[in-house]
Amino acid sequence: PGSPFGSSIQSLVTYLRYTHAISYERLSSIFGEVFGLKISEGAIANLLGKVKTSLDDQVSQILQRLRRAKLICSDETSARVNGQNQWEWVFQNQDVCLHVIRPSRGTGVINEVLGEHRPDIWVSDLFSAQKNHPAPQWQVCLAHQLRDCQYAIDAGDRIFAPAMKRLLLRAFIIHRRRENMDDTRLNQYRENLQERLTKILDLAPHHPDGIRLRKRYGGLIDNLFLFLEDATIPPTNN
Repeated sequence: PGSPFGSSIQSLVTYLRYTHAISYERLSSIFGEVFGLKISEGAIANLLGKVKTSLDDQVSQILQRLRRAKLICSDETSARVNGQNQWEWVFQNQDVCLHVIRPSRGTGVINEVLGEHRPDIWVSDLFSAQKNHPAPQWQVCLAHQLRDCQYAIDAGDRIFAPAMKRLLLRAFIIHRRRENMDDTRLNQYRENLQERLTKILDLAPHHPDGIRLRKRYGGLIDNLFLFLEDATIPPTNN
């Protein structure tokens, strides 16, 4: 009602736009050239606005499930909205995934999304708002740490960052193989990682990036390998 386009067109436009990131201009061309259907960019915008409204109930259900979750992985990245810089936040676990775009990159977005809910475990990078999460346990995203170690290596650190990168990669390997390990063996690997971490933190890098990373990980000893203590915790926030 109120539109010349039915549910099949709505579904296809939504799929191509949000799964394949096809622009409004290209969508208009595709429908004209492939299907012989004239649909303007403005009509596409109106169509997607109606689709959004029809999904409000599903979004509400996802939000309610998120607000009961024991584990939440979170991240944020820049997004352009009407020519202005904003932030796209994601809150997800193996069951649900919620994206919101807000003008702020602050902790207030987390509080807005979660309300009074306090998950048991938070998985994120080291951004200040993420560090102020409401969960009692925090797993630092190791994908971000590998990136930062590689950056330090490329910048010239030859002492700390290479050793730390090898340790993080070893932790990933153990995580992938944990299903084939009994508890005794897994505990041995976990203790070995902690022993190696202690030795690495005893290194004395000279490069500023190595010094910075050494200081960082000295304060994160309990947050790097939490995922090896609990199989439900992932090593990254992806």
